[in-house]
Amino acid sequence: MKAVSYRAYGGPEVLEYGELPEPKVGPDAVLVRVEAAAVNPVDWKAQAGHLNSLLDVAFPVVPGWDVAGVVVRGGLDTPEFREGDEVIGYVRKDSLSGGTFAEYVAAPVRTLARKPAGLTFAEAAGLPLAGLTAYQALIGALRVGPGDTLLVHAAAGGVGSLAVQLGRHRGARVIGTASPRNHDFVRALGGEPVRYGDGLGDRVRELAPEGVDAVFDLVGGDAVTVSAELVKDPRRIASIVDPAVIPLGGRYLWVRPDATDLTALADLAEAGEIAVEVAKTFPLERAADAQRLNAGGHTRGKVVVTVP
Repeated sequence: MKAVSYRAYGGPEVLEYGELPEPKVGPDAVLVRVEAAAVNPVDWKAQAGHLNSLLDVAFPVVPGWDVAGVVVRGGLDTPEFREGDEVIGYVRKDSLSGGTFAEYVAAPVRTLARKPAGLTFAEAAGLPLAGLTAYQALIGALRVGPGDTLLVHAAAGGVGSLAVQLGRHRGARVIGTASPRNHDFVRALGGEPVRYGDGLGDRVRELAPEGVDAVFDLVGGDAVTVSAELVKDPRRIASIVDPAVIPLGGRYLWVRPDATDLTALADLAEAGEIAVEVAKTFPLERAADAQRLNAGGHTRGKVVVTVP
């Protein structure tokens, strides 16, 4: 099969496009023909070696954890899916090895859900990791609900834009930090935008004089410090980027594959409650360029690799 892989840690320059063996399919997995795979910061961070202390690695590594595609065949015990089913998945495994930047991926059924029919494959590929991150933070960790005021840092990004929509769906008022060029986008999602930078706390308090009920941080650093000053209960701060939130009383989160949560997200997308913004697509052989764009940190929505 055609795939993108790397044989040593490094940046986008270590990615190679070429032939690799088709993956073996375990008893609780299905073989998925990849139509699209979203790029996430964890892809290039893992590729740089930053997860070496957490995950075993088997070179050559095919990067990518997000997928949208079609089931080709099942394993020995996979009654959940059959040939031809369109699926999405957050295909994170217990080691760095066979990822989704390839024509085929062996995906455990615990990582999959049915693809929302109303989304393109490119849009659907951007839902699993980002959507699960927002879903597990807002619903699992922060318990966001009606009457809450939620502050989302980096509200125009892949995770942030979904968090704004989920917060609104849960009945919360959502304030989102974003650069001025993305303020209209945040408003269109149902959020109230505020500008990053010095004086952020004052700008948020102009909108919410009593402070906020919950904070979802996707930036780290000063954003965490400001959040601690704004939130009524520090236990309702969650960050996916900065463990400095822990001594403040908040939660540091690592998203988990969860078929039930992913199915709930897919249902919301199918109902039109949430949408995925695709910033740009690249063909598989240009995965390195897709990584570079994602690493720049200024995209609105998701960067996606498509597989012919």
